[in-house]
Amino acid sequence: MHDFFSAIILGAVQGLTEFWPISSSGHLIIAHDLLNFGFVDNLTFDVALHMGTLLALVVYFWRDLARYIVAFFRSLANWNLKNDHDQRMAWYIILASIPAGVGGFLLESWADTVFRNLWLVAILMILVGLVFLIVEKKSRQSKDLSQATWKTALWIGLSQVIALLPGTSRSGITTITGMTQGLKRSESARFSFLLSIPVIFGAGLLKLYDATKENLTSHDWLLILSGIISAALVGYIAIRFLLKFFQTHSLNAFAYYRFAVGGAIIIYLLAR
Repeated sequence: MHDFFSAIILGAVQGLTEFWPISSSGHLIIAHDLLNFGFVDNLTFDVALHMGTLLALVVYFWRDLARYIVAFFRSLANWNLKNDHDQRMAWYIILASIPAGVGGFLLESWADTVFRNLWLVAILMILVGLVFLIVEKKSRQSKDLSQATWKTALWIGLSQVIALLPGTSRSGITTITGMTQGLKRSESARFSFLLSIPVIFGAGLLKLYDATKENLTSHDWLLILSGIISAALVGYIAIRFLLKFFQTHSLNAFAYYRFAVGGAIIIYLLAR
């Protein structure tokens, strides 16, 4: 029962922190350390949890996704990105997904080993929190997604590569990058969530394929399923809350939270 309880807790941590800008990978590393979760491959389990957050995204954004998919095929027959917002969004998501795909492919072995380090998590939790405060103070945040350009999408896409470092937060780094390009906070977060769909799908599908070659037992697969369901339910709630929250609130509260967690990790590492 301990393993199933741990799987559900880890799924809830993933569902919450994938979208809140506090680093899902960093929190999962911390949670694994505290729970002493006995899975055959913790990284495989963590990536599998992303399928739960992917499910939450698809359920929440299914209308947008349907429009963008239709618009993409429409663009192949009648290219009109200048006047068709849905066509632009479809191609912006594709463009912004490329850097993360390339970065993930090139740095996969490092993500499995070097990057899974609590010291790195602690330092990045604090440093990225400082960036949150600076961007909130300096950015203009005057544009809607309809005013975004391909350069905006590309910059946001490039920032996803940094998110391969645990403690960074993919949603956080992409949201503040959009804000530096003039997007409103809530609009930038919305694009960040949409952009995470192809990234999570690609990484999750690849890792689940790898998992099929690891001779996992039925018990292991039940643990994965428990975590995915937990991540999906909590993730959906987190998306709804955050998009509404960002309409009237800044990232500052998350920055202070990151300082507290980063400091707590450092104290923990020095004390043990």
